[in-house]
Amino acid sequence: MSDAESTDLTPNRPGPSAATPPVSRWPTHVETPVAWSDMDAFGHVNNAVYIRWFEGARIAWFDACDVMAEMTVPGQVGVGPILASTSCRFLRPVTYPDVVTTETRTTRLGRSSFTMAYRVRSQQLGTVVAEGDGVVVMVDYSTGRAVPIGAALRARMLAVDAG
Repeated sequence: MSDAESTDLTPNRPGPSAATPPVSRWPTHVETPVAWSDMDAFGHVNNAVYIRWFEGARIAWFDACDVMAEMTVPGQVGVGPILASTSCRFLRPVTYPDVVTTETRTTRLGRSSFTMAYRVRSQQLGTVVAEGDGVVVMVDYSTGRAVPIGAALRARMLAVDAG
């Protein structure tokens, strides 16, 4: 399957295969207290901090899927994930004190890459304060080239997102 023929994992939008399990809305959650030092001169959390929150949720999802196991598969030493792109839509400013919950899931699973969606909720505001996405590519570090997502990893990814 090429990335052009990727599996769309977005809920309420069927993918190309009826065998693809449905995705639970947001299977990975990471709670993070807002630190005083996260705020900038404008009196709200700096935009770069949101990207760090996304990273924390992405790594928690990687752990749930055991993505790093691919780095030690015989014949694939040096294979791992690279964040190719990321974006964030800031919906509401966050200030100290607060605790945010960053949630993530995959929305597309291609041959060698996948897209993750992120959502940040503020406990203080009781609402979503940011949304974003990121494209992750599995890369052979020795060549710098994209490699296919292995069958075992693909199955773990689908299982985590199915809940």
